[in-house]
Amino acid sequence: MSTENATASAVNQNYEDFVKVHGVLLAASGLPQSLHRKLFLKLMADTFDGGNYFQVEPVEDGKQRRLVLTANFMEKESDVFLVDHAWTFRLSDAYKQLQEIPGLAERMAALMCVDIDLNSEGGEADAESDTKLSAFEIVEQEFCKVKEEGTDAVRWLDLEDLSIDDDMLECLDLPSKFPHLVALSLCDNKLKDTETAIKILTQFKHLRALWLNNNPILKNKDNYMEGAILQDCPRLEIYNSHLTPNFGEWALGFCGGLYEKENPGCSEQTDHTLQSVTSLDLSNRCIHNLMTKAFSPAELPVLSYVNLRGNPLDDNSVGSLLKFLKGFSSLSSLEVDIPGPLGENATDILEALPNLSLLNGVSASKILESEKCVVDSMLQPRLPQWDAVESLADRVINSMWFYLMTYRLADEEKIDETSVWYVMDELGSALRHSDEPNFRVSPFLYMPEGKLESAISYSILWPTGSIRGGDECTRDFLFGIGEEKQRSARLTAWFHTPQNYFIKEYEKYRAKLQSTKFSPPPVALSATNSVRRSDGGALHVYTDIPQVEEFLTRPEFVITTEPKNADIIWTSLQVDEELKKAVGLNDQQYINQFPFEACLVMKHHLAETVQKAHGAPEWLQPTYNLETQLSQFVGDYYTNEKAGDDNLWILKPWNMARTIDTTVTQNLSAIIRLMETGPKICQKYIEHPTLFKGKKFDIRYIILVRSMNPLEMFISDVFWVRLANNAYSLDKRSLFEYETHFTVMNYRGRLNHMNTPEFVKEFEQEHRVKWMDIHVRVEKMIRSVFESAATVNPEMHSPTSRAIYGVDVMLDCHYQPKLLEVTYCPDCTRAWKYDTEAVTKGGEVVKGSDFFNDVFGCLFLNESTHVSPL
Repeated sequence: MSTENATASAVNQNYEDFVKVHGVLLAASGLPQSLHRKLFLKLMADTFDGGNYFQVEPVEDGKQRRLVLTANFMEKESDVFLVDHAWTFRLSDAYKQLQEIPGLAERMAALMCVDIDLNSEGGEADAESDTKLSAFEIVEQEFCKVKEEGTDAVRWLDLEDLSIDDDMLECLDLPSKFPHLVALSLCDNKLKDTETAIKILTQFKHLRALWLNNNPILKNKDNYMEGAILQDCPRLEIYNSHLTPNFGEWALGFCGGLYEKENPGCSEQTDHTLQSVTSLDLSNRCIHNLMTKAFSPAELPVLSYVNLRGNPLDDNSVGSLLKFLKGFSSLSSLEVDIPGPLGENATDILEALPNLSLLNGVSASKILESEKCVVDSMLQPRLPQWDAVESLADRVINSMWFYLMTYRLADEEKIDETSVWYVMDELGSALRHSDEPNFRVSPFLYMPEGKLESAISYSILWPTGSIRGGDECTRDFLFGIGEEKQRSARLTAWFHTPQNYFIKEYEKYRAKLQSTKFSPPPVALSATNSVRRSDGGALHVYTDIPQVEEFLTRPEFVITTEPKNADIIWTSLQVDEELKKAVGLNDQQYINQFPFEACLVMKHHLAETVQKAHGAPEWLQPTYNLETQLSQFVGDYYTNEKAGDDNLWILKPWNMARTIDTTVTQNLSAIIRLMETGPKICQKYIEHPTLFKGKKFDIRYIILVRSMNPLEMFISDVFWVRLANNAYSLDKRSLFEYETHFTVMNYRGRLNHMNTPEFVKEFEQEHRVKWMDIHVRVEKMIRSVFESAATVNPEMHSPTSRAIYGVDVMLDCHYQPKLLEVTYCPDCTRAWKYDTEAVTKGGEVVKGSDFFNDVFGCLFLNESTHVSPL
């Protein structure tokens, strides 16, 4: 065999091995089989040849990049490219890595376009500042024109970002020098005094436009200055970028591009100036009444495009607006908020305006065919925002959610509990989103030695359509996610989606919660009896929990290793019909769980159960199941944002314990992207909890349930506090610190156990409150939680069920108990490990070694030692 043939044979053998090892990964990636061999060859040779075919270009004023094909043509599924991962991390390690790994923050900041203000060369900046004229110099230059050509020579004056304060504004003497001004911009200056501004600015009697944006004077939210200026400047049509109630021909001409500094228009009204205007952008102009003399079919006969987004239009009814717009016979393209002032439904708008061919940039026929209610495809990208004083690490943390991708590792035994996040290299990160992409990207773990330990992570990129040179290369950020999985709402992570829609969805949801009234079931006498064997012998208990086996020492109970022979099954496993059949259990055996108890112990079901029963009780923080209620959550977030309220949220997996995959953030994009690591609830974070010696804490209560109908439940006298290790802080950097914001230290961090009586005594001294007052409120809340389950899910009741639950509670700064979660078969280590005193019963000693004796005595023998009925 020739050397050439031998080499080819070896390659073929290696390729076959590659396919065997990576078969599942290749299938999961979606890479067409025709490209598998090409991928193998590039992986073998470590070939990164994307630079030969693509080019990265800046867009959005340098705040984004896009990927462009530089080759003449690329056919569908003709090639595959390796994309390196520039940064791979666990979320909890992100901030630390940015601070400690040399060059990482700098590379990520450049890749995410958040270092723009650091890139300008000092010499250029200095030269620019040297040549920039002062306010006095600009005014003097313009005044020279007035002296030479007359007072009409200067009708538009830009005095932006010139450090003009109140004293300087008076010294400039603008009204006497420029009496015929039509437009004056004083944006980004230092004006503070309302009276000074009113005195000077109201002297301009011909003014059509006045901009004071970004001056300290506007931080005063009252309307006194605006009212005074509008009253004394009756011709003013634009005030701080908004159209005034007097807006007319001039303002519309400005929005339509007719008027600007070189052509300010005359101060007197000109008839029929708007006859040639075909396009008007009136978005975000605070227009209340659209139906004016100037904005009319007679004045705008050839108007074909108008953008009305972001205007309240609340002086006009929906019907009158639609009828009015129908009069614009040339209007073919309309941009409008949906739902909004023109209606709730895109199809209704189109049916009322049959001449439209485009609504929000989408073909009218396509909308009517699909019957889409909300159409907003002309979405503007969310661009990174930062302050000049922010560190590169802070900028990256805030912006990384526009770029991150994720995967979770798994071997034959288990899936990794913590997801891996990664950022593709500069080429991969330049791929922008499209609903109709021409490329697809997928993560791929290459295992050169055939084992996970040798894995190298890449992304693979291939064309899913034919592309010509100069075309932008795009991918679908939500590949495989349709509207049934809330695709449109999830795009909010990357784009500015219509706020009105989400706020209305939230308001409908909130109104429904607020209208919910709860009638608690009547308190009934005990319906359970002691459990006895017919032969009078001890009850046989099967358990897989070592502590129960060790500490259940009462003679009335005996441990057995055979489940089918047991009277009581006490297990940490879920007992379903399949397990019953496999083990040989029967319906007469008592089991330590209730049917359908998922309505309590799974976080999304718990919230749903409480909300169905109580609506929005003060003891449950606003909670959303992101899998079904993302739109309502986004509306709540936007509502808080508009009101300037706190917007910190905590994301919790539906069914993971020990705070696994739990995140605290105020970043909307982060919240939406975190859905990718598994189903979650999003709950309003308790930003101002009651602290103990400056640290956050919660309390674990043990609840014993004998019956759900009638509800028969008890609270153990043994409860304990769980303390965070670090002092509490709302600094955004602290949100990555587990030992600052979380209290479960059994599995992570240092566990600092504190005896309950000691905690209660010191807590009362620190806060000057009586613990029993708090305890009574906690008991009432816990009773309400289980009443909710009994009412909403009556099928929970079972005469052969007895169970204990852990209920975790936090106190807000007003000592109001807040429900955190309910846990099945809770970890009771601190209950059986430590002796304590029953602080709610005058200091009675409770031995840890008797904890399970007391629990079983209550649940199966109808005793009440060291428990209290609820």
